[in-house]
Amino acid sequence: MNIATSKRLEGIGEYYFSQKLREIDELNKQGKQIINLGIGSPDLPPHPDVIKVLQEEAAKPNVHAYQNYKGSPVLRKAMADWYTKWYHVNLNPDTEILPLIGSKEGIMHICMTYLNEGDEALIPNPGYPTYTSAVALSGGKAIAYELTEANNWEPDFAALERTDLSKVKLMWVNYPQMPTGQLPTQSLFDNLVTFGIKHSILICHDNPYSFILNQSPSSLLSTARAKEVVIELNSLSKSQNMAGWRVGMLCGAKERIDEILRFKSNMDSGMFLPVQLAAAKALELGKEWYESINAVYSARRVKVFELLNLLDCSFSEKQVGMFVWAKIPEGYKDGFALSDRVLYDANVFITPGGIFGKAGNGYIRVSLCGSIERFEEAIGRIKAMN
Repeated sequence: MNIATSKRLEGIGEYYFSQKLREIDELNKQGKQIINLGIGSPDLPPHPDVIKVLQEEAAKPNVHAYQNYKGSPVLRKAMADWYTKWYHVNLNPDTEILPLIGSKEGIMHICMTYLNEGDEALIPNPGYPTYTSAVALSGGKAIAYELTEANNWEPDFAALERTDLSKVKLMWVNYPQMPTGQLPTQSLFDNLVTFGIKHSILICHDNPYSFILNQSPSSLLSTARAKEVVIELNSLSKSQNMAGWRVGMLCGAKERIDEILRFKSNMDSGMFLPVQLAAAKALELGKEWYESINAVYSARRVKVFELLNLLDCSFSEKQVGMFVWAKIPEGYKDGFALSDRVLYDANVFITPGGIFGKAGNGYIRVSLCGSIERFEEAIGRIKAMN
């Protein structure tokens, strides 16, 4: 029986990593033993105290019911306190925070809440592919704005001002930027808020990488007048090593939270309470936690730099986050060509930059999610390939 899929799926392909992991599985069945350095899935565990809270709370008989659609007050307060402590942003835990089952779902919630057919959303190129697919699935039109190395991977506001912005309702931004690892400056944050206010565009800031290899975490919401025009997504996936737990948050003005809750409350029935309470514990961790995580990533990054030098790639050593973004050497058509060569000749998978948009075609991205031993093995294989 042939059942036609909805029109909203037209032009929406399967997520690149979903496809590639199937290919890697097939290669592994052939005995290739692929080293996957492509995906940013933290391989380190959460703090032991976080796991302890989950175990203790899950053993209680009265925690297995449906939960509040806005999340536990305990978790919302922990999120507010976390924003105050690290970002110097004051949020009302009752009205300006919405816990999410991972921040990725928040991207879809935002698009479905605000975009109608024909509405447009500005999408960074290169940038996280989910921005584009969520806009398309919601019926909107994704309009790419190019980020370049020459402009420090920041939007060219002068160029944007010369375009027709009359149908633009949302602008997706992400700093520290993924995949480029570019840190934000205060002038960038100021310009984003000014741009949003001037054109009545909701600035959607995706902020999951602010603690990774970064001594000064920042939030766009710390900028003057930001709550007028900014909503911010954040996550425990990277900073707390809780990617599989699916805990994120949406922060912004009460009006925005209420609007998005109208959609979200029809999509899920809340998060398991023991997970919420464990997440609250994770948000209470101090500076020593982040320092310990970054010490591991810093050592790994040295190995990734060594690997990239073997491939004759060029890169900035000042980038932050869970990946290293690197420009491919001459002689390769694009990052896909280099990625494929390393995969098939060295049995190592690295991500081609082109999956993040055309502006990434000349780049590759390497994840820091792997042990030193895995990186050393990958280096040995690439040496043998060369």
